[in-house]
Amino acid sequence: MLQDRLSTGISGLDEVLHTGLLSGRAYLVRGGPGTGKTTLGLHFLADGIAKGEQVLYITLGEPAEQIRLNAEQLGFNSQEITFLDLSPSSEFFTEIQTYDIFSPAEVEREPTTQRIIQQVESLKPTRVVLDAMTQFRYLSTDPFQFRKQVLSFMRFLLEQGATVVFTSEGSFASPDDDLQFMSDGVINLNSDSAHGRTLNVTKFRGSDFRRGFHSMRLTDKGMEVYPRLQPEVYKREFITKAMSSGVPELDELLHGGLERGTVTIFTGSTGVGKTTLGLQFMKEAAGRGERSVIYSFEEPEEIMLHRAESVNIPVHTMRDRGTLSVVPIEPLHYSPDEFANLVRQEVEEKKARIVMIDSVSGYRLSLRGEDLVSHLHALCKYLQNMGVTVLLINEVESVTGDFRVTDVGISYLADNIVFIRYLELEGEMRKAIGVLKKRLSDFEKTLREVEISRYGIKVGKPLTGLRGILSGTPEWVGKPKNER
Repeated sequence: MLQDRLSTGISGLDEVLHTGLLSGRAYLVRGGPGTGKTTLGLHFLADGIAKGEQVLYITLGEPAEQIRLNAEQLGFNSQEITFLDLSPSSEFFTEIQTYDIFSPAEVEREPTTQRIIQQVESLKPTRVVLDAMTQFRYLSTDPFQFRKQVLSFMRFLLEQGATVVFTSEGSFASPDDDLQFMSDGVINLNSDSAHGRTLNVTKFRGSDFRRGFHSMRLTDKGMEVYPRLQPEVYKREFITKAMSSGVPELDELLHGGLERGTVTIFTGSTGVGKTTLGLQFMKEAAGRGERSVIYSFEEPEEIMLHRAESVNIPVHTMRDRGTLSVVPIEPLHYSPDEFANLVRQEVEEKKARIVMIDSVSGYRLSLRGEDLVSHLHALCKYLQNMGVTVLLINEVESVTGDFRVTDVGISYLADNIVFIRYLELEGEMRKAIGVLKKRLSDFEKTLREVEISRYGIKVGKPLTGLRGILSGTPEWVGKPKNER
């Protein structure tokens, strides 16, 4: 039988947990100070309140009023949360308390336990957050007693019909391995300067879950989780059909155009026209009523739009009609998982059919030292599975000289590779376009001259009378000068 699930109140975390927590179980949320343990607990209880459930927050460390104030600042309705405040009061410091015969643990354990029992039996909560379980260690005389008391306490709460989330600040000085063994699931909250905030699940009894580290962010509205992309999870039926560029000579070069659901790398040196070439395919798609989106990692939106308009691509009209979206991306602001989440929203909610990443080098900056190929591979495979055509703008450093497709080793990802190359021909700077790879059809093996002007993209006839084009300094072969 399928067991009921409870949402954590965080959609990204629910996705990691395959729709949520299993009800009637106890889960450990562990992490250092400031990693978001309390915030996650508040999300969990707020979701219960929204469903008309009774919820309880037991705090042994931070005062309830401080948690209530923080919850209100994050937009939670803390008035509907029942708090059991077991944190030390100021009177504990001002009043002299001595334990002459019994240890503090033995004296304080019984009243603490009684208060919890009374509150739980009277409220009958379906969700309980206990922050932090490690405080119970100080109510136990030895590790064996602590383990026995925690297991007994958990069984009591679960028998009362509650699903429990309890926190721990597991550290080298105060390990919480025993709590991990006793829990039904373990959610780790991490924070470091190299990778930012991340979340990972290391245990989840009774269910599968999405493994790995997932990006996380704490905002003024609480916690946001961005699951790491698993392309095989997503699939959409589509027909693999060639999409025209709207430029007949370019379509001839590509034997009909670019197929839907493929990955194309437009590669070349700076200023050669790679982005404009991609926009040309988007212009034609807009005429069919299809939506495209550009993620610009390098160029400001207005500059890109101005350049496009100057070469007869009506991007402002396309944007106004909803067939084009230009999204400027600050690379160091987004993690790869956050960026993938943005792309998913465009594809799944706004039905984008063409996605352009401009450029690969800009996207690489968002990885913060992580592997470019693995993240880009996952993103491209996801888009392909969803029937989306992917355009990757790749810049190579060399203007002329030895020909290179990319400088980052991503050629294997591409179904199609189209390059634009500067030529120095009789003292004049010109450009040639060619196709290096096309998986789903044949393509023209010759190169053609390409011009980008205020009238748009113009592709000429095959350059059959030149040799050494890929070197950037070609020579005419077999033609008199006056016929060139």
